[in-house]
Amino acid sequence: MYTLTIQGPYNFDLVLSRLALDPLHVLHKEERWVQVPIRIYNKPIVVKVQATGTTENPAFLLELDEIDSTFHDTIVKEICRIFRWDVSLLAIHDHFQKTNLKQLFEQHYGTPIVLDFHPYNSLVKCIIHQQLNLKFAFTLTHRFVTTYGFEKNGVWFYPLPETVAKLTVEELRQLQFSTRKAEYIIDLSKEIEKGNLDIESLYEKTDEEIMVELIRYRGIGQWTIQNVLLFGLGRNNLFPLADIGIQNAIKKLLQLEQKPTKEEMEAMLPEWNPYLSYASLYLWRSIE
Repeated sequence: MYTLTIQGPYNFDLVLSRLALDPLHVLHKEERWVQVPIRIYNKPIVVKVQATGTTENPAFLLELDEIDSTFHDTIVKEICRIFRWDVSLLAIHDHFQKTNLKQLFEQHYGTPIVLDFHPYNSLVKCIIHQQLNLKFAFTLTHRFVTTYGFEKNGVWFYPLPETVAKLTVEELRQLQFSTRKAEYIIDLSKEIEKGNLDIESLYEKTDEEIMVELIRYRGIGQWTIQNVLLFGLGRNNLFPLADIGIQNAIKKLLQLEQKPTKEEMEAMLPEWNPYLSYASLYLWRSIE
C-alpha cells in the first residue's frame, strides 16, 4: 500500500466516469477505484488506484501487486504520469477564468487529462477508432485486446508489438477490422519490432519531431498523431482543429448557427494558449 496526496482540484469521480466508457477498464465508480495495467521493465503489473480524498483535497491509495521494493518508485512514477498528478489544475482553471471557456471550466471543475496506459496502446486505439462511431470503436478494440492480449488479475493488457507483428490481415478481418486498418496496425507493429520506430523515445521528443516521425507510417495522419500526443504522451498544448466533436462543442457553447470554420477556431486559440489540450478536453466533456 502507498498513500499519496496531491494539490487540488482533481476530480477523480469524473476520471472514472470517462474511463468507464471503455469496456476494457476495470473500475468501480461507487468505491472510487480503477485497476491499471502497466509494464515496468517488461514486467506486467496491475496497480489498484483508489481515491480517498475530495476534489479540493485529493488523496489516493495505491495497491501494488508487485512487492519487490526495487520496482516501487518506478511504479509510483508511472502512475503519477498516467494520471497527470504533477499538473496544477488550479493554475489551468484560473487561466480559463479570463476566457470564453470560463463556464465549461466551472462546470467540469478539476477534470484532468488521464493518459492511455502506454503510447503503443494509444497509437493502436487511435487507428482502430478512425471513422467509427464510439460504441463500435470500443467494441472492436475490446475484441482485439481480449483476443491477442493477455489477462492478469482480471485486468487486460494490450498485446505487445511483437505479437501483433506476427498476425495476418485475415485474422484481424475475422474480428471485423477493415483490410486497411488491419494492414496499418500490423505494419506499424512490424516497424516497432524491427527497431525502426522506438516508442519509448517519443517521451523525449518535441511535438514537431513526433509529427515528422509518425506521419511516415500508413494509417497515421494528423488527427491520430494529435490524439497520441494528447492522450498517449500528455502534451499540454494540443488542439485538433479537424475534430468534429470539438467543432460541435464550440457551436453549442457559442450558440452558432453552424460549426465554426478553421479560421474562426484559430482566432480563439491565442487566449487558450498554453493549455489548448485542456480546452479540447473540456469542450469534449461539454457534449459527452
